[in-house]
Amino acid sequence: MAASHADSPRAGAAVDPRTIASIVRAALHEDIGRGDLTSMLTIPPGVRARGVLLAKQDGVMAGGAVVTECFLQNEPCCSLSELLPDGEPFSSGDHLGRIEGTARGLLGAERVALNFLQRLCGVATLTRQFADAVKSTGVRVTDTRKTTPGLRVLEKAAVLAGGGSNHRFALYDGILVKDNHIRLAGGVAQAVARARAGAPHTLKIEVETAHLGEVREALEAGADIIMLDNMDDDMMAEAVRIVGGQALVEASGGMRLERVRDVALLGVDLISVGRLTHSATAVDISLELELLD
Repeated sequence: MAASHADSPRAGAAVDPRTIASIVRAALHEDIGRGDLTSMLTIPPGVRARGVLLAKQDGVMAGGAVVTECFLQNEPCCSLSELLPDGEPFSSGDHLGRIEGTARGLLGAERVALNFLQRLCGVATLTRQFADAVKSTGVRVTDTRKTTPGLRVLEKAAVLAGGGSNHRFALYDGILVKDNHIRLAGGVAQAVARARAGAPHTLKIEVETAHLGEVREALEAGADIIMLDNMDDDMMAEAVRIVGGQALVEASGGMRLERVRDVALLGVDLISVGRLTHSATAVDISLELELLD
C-alpha cells in the first residue's frame, strides 16, 4: 500500500477540480505543444467566434467540467453557457452547450475537449443501458479497474453519471482476493485469514471464485463478498443458493447487455461490467463554430 493517499480520488466522490486541471493540462500540452500552427497561420489574432457542442447521436451527458476546463485553460476569457448537466440524456441534434471566445483559443482546445466529451459520454451512455436493463431488480451495476490509464477518475465519474456504481477505485482502497492471490497464498482460507488479520476493521474482503468448491471455501473463510467469475447461469444460481444471504454476491465476467437482466434475476447483489470503461464506444459530438459579429 502506498504511503499516502490524502489527495487521491475515491470511488463515488466528486472529481477534485485540481485533478481535472492536471489531466487537462497534460492533454492540451500533448496536442498543442509549441502552438496550433494551422490556426495561427489562417486566423488573425483577436478574431472572435461562437459555437455549439452538437450531438450527432443519442447519448447521456458526462464530462462537462472537463470540457469547461479544456477551453478555459487555453482561452481564459472564453465563456460557456447552457452546458447540459452530467447524467442528462440527449438526442441527436441537441445542443449540449454554447461557447464564445477567440477563434484561435477555441480551435486550439477543440480536439482535446471533444476527445474527453465523446469518450466520457460513451461511458455514461453504455452504463445507462446496463442500468436500465436491471431496473427494478435491486441489483447494482458496477465498474471495474479496466480503465484508460490516467483517466480512471474521469471514467468512473462517467459511470456514476450513467446510473452505475463504482467498485474499488484502486488497489489501495479495497481487498479483492483473486485467483493468483489464492494460488500464491496457498488457498482461499489462508488468503482470507491473512487479509482479515491485517485489514482495517471497516474494510470488507471480497474473494473471486471460479467454481462451487471455491464458493464454499470463501463462505467458510468468512468472506464478506463472493465474486462469481465467468460462471454460467446454472452455476451462478446454485452459488447464490449456497451463499444463502451470508455474504454479498457479485457476478462478473462476460456480462453482455443482452444477458445482464437474466443474471440479475438469479439473485446476485452486484454485477461488475468491465466493458463499461474498456469497450464503450465514443459518442459522436462536434463543435460547430461561426464568426462572432
